Amino acid sequence: MSHLSALPRPEYPRPQWVRPGWINLNGRWQFEIDHGKSGRERGLQGSSHDLSGQITVPFCPESKLSGVEYTDFMAAVWYKREFTLPEDWSDGRTLLHFGAVDYKAEVWVNGVSAGSHRGGYTPFSFDITALIVPGNNLITVNAEDDVRSGRQPRGKQSELFHSHGCDYTRTTGIWQTVWLEHVADKHLSDMKIIPDPDNACVHLEVNISGNAAGGRVSASAQFAGAAAGVASALVSGPSVRLTLPLSQVHLWEPGNAKLYDLKLSLQYEGQECDAVDSYFGLRTVCLDGMAFRINGKSVFQRLVLDQGFYPDGIYTAPSDEDLRRDIEISMGLGFNGARLHEKMFEPRFLYWADQLGYLVWGEHANWGLNITTAEAVSQFLPEWLEGMQRDFNHPALIGWCPFNETWDRDGVKQHNDVLQLVYEVSKQMDPTRPVIDTSGNFHVVTDIFDLHDYDQNPETFRARYEPMKDGGEVFNTFPDRQTYAGQPYFISEYGGIWWNPQQLDEKSWGYGDRPASEEAFLARYAGLTDVLLDHPMMFGFCYTQLYDVEQEVNGLYTYDRQPKFAPEVIRRINGRKAAIED
Repeated sequence: MSHLSALPRPEYPRPQWVRPGWINLNGRWQFEIDHGKSGRERGLQGSSHDLSGQITVPFCPESKLSGVEYTDFMAAVWYKREFTLPEDWSDGRTLLHFGAVDYKAEVWVNGVSAGSHRGGYTPFSFDITALIVPGNNLITVNAEDDVRSGRQPRGKQSELFHSHGCDYTRTTGIWQTVWLEHVADKHLSDMKIIPDPDNACVHLEVNISGNAAGGRVSASAQFAGAAAGVASALVSGPSVRLTLPLSQVHLWEPGNAKLYDLKLSLQYEGQECDAVDSYFGLRTVCLDGMAFRINGKSVFQRLVLDQGFYPDGIYTAPSDEDLRRDIEISMGLGFNGARLHEKMFEPRFLYWADQLGYLVWGEHANWGLNITTAEAVSQFLPEWLEGMQRDFNHPALIGWCPFNETWDRDGVKQHNDVLQLVYEVSKQMDPTRPVIDTSGNFHVVTDIFDLHDYDQNPETFRARYEPMKDGGEVFNTFPDRQTYAGQPYFISEYGGIWWNPQQLDEKSWGYGDRPASEEAFLARYAGLTDVLLDHPMMFGFCYTQLYDVEQEVNGLYTYDRQPKFAPEVIRRINGRKAAIED
């Protein structure tokens, strides 16, 4: 793992929407655990009450890097810190941003509530201009969290005291960067990018905060430092749409990440009010028969399962370099992408995926949420849509999967209406990418039919998919619960081979029996993988998993990111041309 700098996670946290006027609030904060959720009654939100401990933000209190390392359940936690408002921020607006706080957060500035947010994985911000004063100001944050409630997505955070099986150490409270931003009264608030390489352009929908009617939004693109196109549009309401024609077309492709720089500006009454730096990639994705095409080309998806956990930081990478390194490790093994599994990864990870040409699937952390009731929609959908909006513009992101393995709960069948509604709303939110309703089982309505298959025997693994090649029976793990309707098909979890030859901890866990030797592991890995590469009806696979996580020891790397095998051996197995790529 990389060493921390003096300011933890100092890099700009929102790389697709960059302004120069910002202050990173990571570092030492006051901190206190509130087991009884009595902090409000005790007045902890007020400016006269200090907290009993300290923590290093943005690392969760369960983590070593936080300096707290408290791993029992915490019903609520409190944070406080002061900041000094720069003198040149006296005009315009001051925004307070949180990358992610798990799970339900309320924020006070100088003892006055700025607002609240529910959802442990998505960003939120408050305009605190009316609450701040010149000089010193105080921020107070309260976060409540209950992964055992059945009323919130928890992902792979263990609902038991100990980590077990494929559930790991929990994350409570702040786990992404906290920061301040200075903007003008009239400013650009966000943007949606629709790439259109076939017509040599991109379509932009830009939202504006403040009444800028009569003003103008301008956009300019560059590629490798050379001008590539300009466009502008008059402002008549809270958003504008414009098409930016491109004088040169360079496609973003897996392993070949050609990106354009994008500059946006807002002018009003002859003055520039705001300017933002961004970027985009030109690429298309579509399903065509059984093939998944990127820029019209059938691309076999050699995916790996990435859980997004770190030994010292839990949900939070110790450094930006660690995020990039995880992608480089995966690509070094011959994978061209990942299922970002049971977690919405932070924007900096998606930024590096964009930069390196690495395919990713967006997924929510649905485990822990009881979806056997219609009430689950209100606890799932708002956060899921916030995540889709946050990540929409990343060219690396090629599909959405809101749910993973939505098993029945306490003998009650899952609520199919929930899966159908979330699928349909996701398609409305983003018609440009495929959506899998729930990965692995109990499909209700889906663009892609995927299965999870942890058979450890390559021969029986091959036999169950053989009839498909000649138009015969399609293997379906739950024929009583889901119906195959001719969709593109792939195995989105397989392998998971238990390999920990120096095992000292009896709690270690993986799939199937452990191979007797490294040679036996590689023979099994190659045998299973060859089945999927050689199948003309398969457009991809996803191997479980990239690295070990705590007691789960089926990674190709260890938890501290050391290779278990020579990477070139795995790369050689993964890298063969797939049948569907012919």
